[in-house]
Amino acid sequence: MKRASGNTSTVPLPDHAQEFLISIRSERGLSINTATAYRRDLAQYEETRLSNPGAGPEDIIHVHLETLRTREMAATSVARKLASIRSYHRFLVAEGYTTKDPTAKIKSPSRPSVLPKALTVGEVTRLVEAPDTRTTLGRRDRSILEVLYSTGCRVTELVHLDLADVDFETKTALVTGKGNKQRIVPIGSYASASIRAWLPDRLKLRKSGHDSGALFLTVRGNRLSRQTVWRIVDKAGKSVGISPTRLSPHVLRHSAATHMVEGGADLRTIQEMLGHASLTTTQVYTKVSPEHLREVIIVSHPRGR
Repeated sequence: MKRASGNTSTVPLPDHAQEFLISIRSERGLSINTATAYRRDLAQYEETRLSNPGAGPEDIIHVHLETLRTREMAATSVARKLASIRSYHRFLVAEGYTTKDPTAKIKSPSRPSVLPKALTVGEVTRLVEAPDTRTTLGRRDRSILEVLYSTGCRVTELVHLDLADVDFETKTALVTGKGNKQRIVPIGSYASASIRAWLPDRLKLRKSGHDSGALFLTVRGNRLSRQTVWRIVDKAGKSVGISPTRLSPHVLRHSAATHMVEGGADLRTIQEMLGHASLTTTQVYTKVSPEHLREVIIVSHPRGR
């Protein structure tokens, strides 16, 4: 059998695949980025199918997975692409287009249990204090870093935060996560103070006669992009000597969760705060450092001392 070439730009999707994509967008409320990933996964899968005429559905899937592996793709990425294909075939069965799901007996690649990268508390402190708060953008950037770490929100969730989503009285924020699911997260005193310090600048930067409502604005009064937030985090990291390979907005999210576990927070609370659909996703944070584990045993175990 032939392997796919990897060029999916000209591969047309069959009508049933197009219908599936429309279905998941409307029924699951997926973001544009997630829907685009599904489309890309199906286009790659369709390319493999077209390259192997006459092959059975299960054989095509096996060839497709092997093709992905030969591209040195991470097991997590292969598993995600298989999940897209699995959802598609389940849709075909549910809609009566076919009676058999060829993915039913195919196991997902084992995903390595990788401990999320986390900064130390000291590194986070240096990072959030890096921006020059004597300037407008410095006050904005300080607030962005404080909010990312305080709430553990995703960068997409941060840029979609509106001023109206923040309740200064209760020190909470209404965050809209994946699938447009909303959750209320607490905002720490440092983050709350940094937002208050930024608000006069926000008032000056907002467009005359039109306020987008966004909590964080560009110098032109527009809502920030994800790329801008990445640059802010990267700039702050470089200024305090944190390697770019160890830092991203998502690392701040990981750091917040890891530090909460090390501080004694239970997983259900962290799951709610981070907006994880499954507790399994949150459980990776139970893999704390050996030093912390030793401290916990000394304090809590009857014979730990």
